[in-house]
Amino acid sequence: MGRLFLIKITGRELNMEIIYPVFCLVVLTFILAFATGISRLISVSRRQINPKYFRLMSGDTPPEYVQKIERNFANLLEVPILFYLLAGLVITLQINSLLIFNLAWLYVALRLAHTIIHVSYNNVSHRLTLFVLSIVTLLAMWIQLFMLVR
Repeated sequence: MGRLFLIKITGRELNMEIIYPVFCLVVLTFILAFATGISRLISVSRRQINPKYFRLMSGDTPPEYVQKIERNFANLLEVPILFYLLAGLVITLQINSLLIFNLAWLYVALRLAHTIIHVSYNNVSHRLTLFVLSIVTLLAMWIQLFMLVR
C-alpha cells in the first residue's frame, strides 16, 4: 500500500527530483545570509548601531529590520535541517514517492511565505500559521518515508 505513489518523470527516477525543492530552499537560505550581512553593514553605515556590537552580539540592540532578517536566517538553519536529511535519505534509499515530492514543494513554498512575512510586515499569527503548516508538512513527509521503508 505504501508504494501507491510510485512514478517516473520522463524516464528519470522521482527520488532525484527532490533535489529541486532542496536547491530552492538552499537559495532562499543564501539570500537571507547575504541580506543579513548587508543589513548589518547598512545599520553600521547609518550609525544605527555600534559595529562593536557584532563582535559578541551584546551591549546594544540592532534596528528591527536587522533583527527580523537575522532571526529569519537563523530559522532557516533550524527545522529545515530535517528537510535536508529527509531529502538525502529519499535519494540514498531511492524512494520514489509522488507524495513526498509534492510535500517537499509545499514545504518550500510555506518556508518562502514564512520568510516573506517575517522580513516584511511580520504578523506573528500569520507567521505562526505558516510555521505550523510547514512543521505538519515535514512531519507528513517523515511519516510517509517511514511507511515506505518499514
